[in-house]
Amino acid sequence: MLASRSAGRTGPWPVRNTVHWSSRAACSRESVTRESVTSHYWLGPGPRLRYGPAMDDADGYFPERVAATYDDPSDGMFDSAFTDTVADLLAGLAGGGRALELGIGTGRIALPLARRGVEVHGIDLSRAMVARLRAKPGGDAIGVTIGDFATTRVDGTFSLAYLVFNTINNLTTQEAQVACFRNAAGHLEPGGCFVVEVGVPELRRLPPGQNVLPWQVTPTRWAFDIYDMATQAMSSNYLTVEGGRGEYRSIPFRYVWPSELDLMAQIAGMRLRDRWEGWNQHPFTGDSRQHVSVWEKV
Repeated sequence: MLASRSAGRTGPWPVRNTVHWSSRAACSRESVTRESVTSHYWLGPGPRLRYGPAMDDADGYFPERVAATYDDPSDGMFDSAFTDTVADLLAGLAGGGRALELGIGTGRIALPLARRGVEVHGIDLSRAMVARLRAKPGGDAIGVTIGDFATTRVDGTFSLAYLVFNTINNLTTQEAQVACFRNAAGHLEPGGCFVVEVGVPELRRLPPGQNVLPWQVTPTRWAFDIYDMATQAMSSNYLTVEGGRGEYRSIPFRYVWPSELDLMAQIAGMRLRDRWEGWNQHPFTGDSRQHVSVWEKV
């Protein structure tokens, strides 16, 4: 599963773009017959990068109906013990300088980081998500620029840029992912760090000869990922039946390997500094299902 605002799955890829069921992907439970993927592309603001499929709302996949239920206190990713661990690590990397969050959302990480004395600025496409940030204590003090974080520029330089919760996969083309690395590097001071948290593609779990990976089956809900190994495109798909009515949702992503991210960083003038299995800084191994990577601008 991929969702850069999670989909309530037990697997390692909570992303900022999945559909309803939990934290960062809580789309509404209203019944619809089918919301299928369209064949056209969405052109983000700023330099024209091609994405697909189309997003009908100006807030992308996080319009008001999603933002209204996005923060889920029962989800461990919102637990203060977890967010404090993330903020402590990021504050150390910032080293007293400014931090830029790509995909700042409702401020899950930006707010605890700001409470540690770090000046935080964010970029996000969704005004609805940013409105939730603004409504929280301290939210008004955080500067936010509305736009596509792959290309949108803000004033000044930063000692830290970061992109958490699999949100790199919301950029559904390699071109956009490379542009994101270049944009991050363009905001960094020499020696500054770019941090990405993302899952490791789960292709080893696919049945031989298949491209569909089910990860939840209940009497009322089916959830599965579809992989295209030729293009690294994938989608997380959800089918639910409630009250005799069904809802189908499909969210697109592009999965990316750690070594490919290292090459993107190299293209952008950065080099790998650290890679851990998670925010606890345990070693990254061949069995790790996610990673937190730190690249340094050279």
